[in-house]
Amino acid sequence: MNGTKSVITCDLEGRIETFNPGAVALFGYAPEEVIHKKRVSAFSPGLVVLGHVNRWLTEAREKGSFETRTVFVRRDGSPFAADVRITPTFRGETQIGYCGVTEAVEGVAPETVMPPVSLGTRMMRWMVVTRAPFLSATLAPVLVAAAWVAASHPAERFRFGTLGLALLGGALMHIAANTFNDYFDWKSGTDLANTEYFLPFSGGSRAIELGLISLPGLLAVAVGSLALACGVGAALLWLSSWQLVSFGLAGAGAAVFYTAPPLRLCARRGLGEVVVGLCFGPLMTAGTVLALTGAWGWRDAAVGLPAGLLTTAILWVNEFPDAPSDAATGKNTGVVVLGVRRARWVYAALVATALVLVPVGVAFGGFPVGALAIGVAVPLAVTAARQVVAHYADRELAVANAATVKLHGVAGLALAAGLAFHAFFGHG
Repeated sequence: MNGTKSVITCDLEGRIETFNPGAVALFGYAPEEVIHKKRVSAFSPGLVVLGHVNRWLTEAREKGSFETRTVFVRRDGSPFAADVRITPTFRGETQIGYCGVTEAVEGVAPETVMPPVSLGTRMMRWMVVTRAPFLSATLAPVLVAAAWVAASHPAERFRFGTLGLALLGGALMHIAANTFNDYFDWKSGTDLANTEYFLPFSGGSRAIELGLISLPGLLAVAVGSLALACGVGAALLWLSSWQLVSFGLAGAGAAVFYTAPPLRLCARRGLGEVVVGLCFGPLMTAGTVLALTGAWGWRDAAVGLPAGLLTTAILWVNEFPDAPSDAATGKNTGVVVLGVRRARWVYAALVATALVLVPVGVAFGGFPVGALAIGVAVPLAVTAARQVVAHYADRELAVANAATVKLHGVAGLALAAGLAFHAFFGHG
């Protein structure tokens, strides 16, 4: 293949748009296999994509081109050394993507030109596999529940060790849910069919696509995380109440069967979103209160409603770019059923309801006044909702995806802080 030049162009999302005969010879794919179906990341080792490609593209954009010698991967999985030149492509004055010209270097062992992989990149690999940044969806309701216990049980000794176990168990269960989700979405073909996703917000982790982990490896992480979560749950049972069994079973069932057959809750016309909202809201706060105090009531569940609704909002807005592939593979999410145009108003309703519930609860005496601290999240909620309403069908929606994650975190921490303030200063 000496002298064979691969020329590939892609859009700003990395989706392949043109694939010349040299690319066919070098990488082993037919054009119909990759054009509008794969991203250029498929041709590089996953750790190279994580650790280097973004910098390469940035330099190409800022300086007009970038050249390096690196490792690429053929269709059959075999690596080879190659020189690549990356340049930005334009339509008029607007950048629309990139062009990569690649030429194999004969007689050079691929391992000798493998770009260095830092410890940070290796750690990032596991953050991608587990979708660790989204664990804030567990952190917020558990902290809200802890602050709620401090505010509603002022005379009771606070059990910090139990709180730590609740956080650990919740995080492990969340990792299990994320990895089971990726495993079954890949097996069902949903992720394979999806080229519209916005990393890191939608379309799953893409860890298998990037070669960061194998399908059996992903299943092992999912099962292992679930087993560890059950172990932590057993410790909580011993320390607190056997009533936690029902909470644990509900959480484990949702983690597995959100995407696993035969239930596949995510495909049940919006049922999956309801289950996610309950698990990451009322179930989590009531379960944490039960672990900390040995009892729970409906107000303990109600204090988790804002977090649950905002977690549902994260899931909901992330489903917008996934809707075409979800529909094509029978994953009938709420957004698929409604269509993105109507679904944008559901997003606005979720966000508005989450923030209105607290002042209503305060007005009727259900929550202390300190809970009104959640109001600091209102400007962010308005900005995110406007972005969804205006850009529900284009790439600018990614701004709202990020804003919704931030909104969840800000609202949850503000509510927890307000409840904690009441616990320390509101009883005098």
